[in-house]
Amino acid sequence: MPQYEENLAKMLQIWNTTDPVEIRSMVREIMEHNVHFVDPNHNIIGHEAFIDMVAQVQARIPGASYARASAIEMQNNFCRYHWKIDFNGQRLVDGFDVTEVNDSGKIVKVIGFFGRLERDS
Repeated sequence: MPQYEENLAKMLQIWNTTDPVEIRSMVREIMEHNVHFVDPNHNIIGHEAFIDMVAQVQARIPGASYARASAIEMQNNFCRYHWKIDFNGQRLVDGFDVTEVNDSGKIVKVIGFFGRLERDS
């Protein structure tokens, strides 16, 4: 498995982890120090801001499950994939990310969108 795929899997694992020490360790391992994460609710830069954001979201939806919902498509250090958030067996949110990784597979930027991007017919 390419390093970027391992790092994207670990990023989802972070959202499912409640141990702050483990979260901090994974963030340092898989993300650049100045990682930029943006979605409709957040626009943050850096490890500490990412860790704080995860804790805030987990506090709002304790026990939610985060998972990838598609394969990863990669081109020129940009990845796109769908994800989902479930809670008590119910789907809360579908979404997709476009994530930039560096040449060693570390996450540089995550641009998240809520909802699925459907094709026009």
